[in-house]
Amino acid sequence: MDKMSLFVALTGFAILLQAGVLLAMYLAMRKSSQRMEELAADVKTKVMPTVVEAQAMMSTLRPKIETIVENLSETTTTLRSEVRRVDATVNDAIDRARLQIIRADELLSRTLDRVEQTSEIVHKTVISPVKQLSGLLQGITTGLEFLFSGRNRRNGSREERRPVPQDEMFI
Repeated sequence: MDKMSLFVALTGFAILLQAGVLLAMYLAMRKSSQRMEELAADVKTKVMPTVVEAQAMMSTLRPKIETIVENLSETTTTLRSEVRRVDATVNDAIDRARLQIIRADELLSRTLDRVEQTSEIVHKTVISPVKQLSGLLQGITTGLEFLFSGRNRRNGSREERRPVPQDEMFI
């Protein structure tokens, strides 16, 4: 056998092998195609009624959903305006409260300043003269005691000088 015959025989075998593979692929594709057709038929019989029913339900629910969306939009708009109004009211109340607190603080500060001024005036006009008068009276009392104790020495009787209690003074 020569080389050419061997080559032709091998080529023939390869072609037969390729034809067998192609036949197997054809049969597998035909079987897969048949399964796909069965699945499509099942989908049409089982799923399609559900899809049709869902479409019918959506067409009945669509106006209701649109109404709900419109109502929700109106409610949101109303709620926003009410929140803005409440916010403005709260801010106004806070501003007024701050103003009242500032006024109360100023009033309290003025009152405390006036109490302090009054205390100083009372101290200058009442307490200082009373202290001076008390000191003057104490001096007079001490002078009189000295004078009277001097007479008692001349008379020969010796009386001890009596101290003026400090807690009898008016302060």
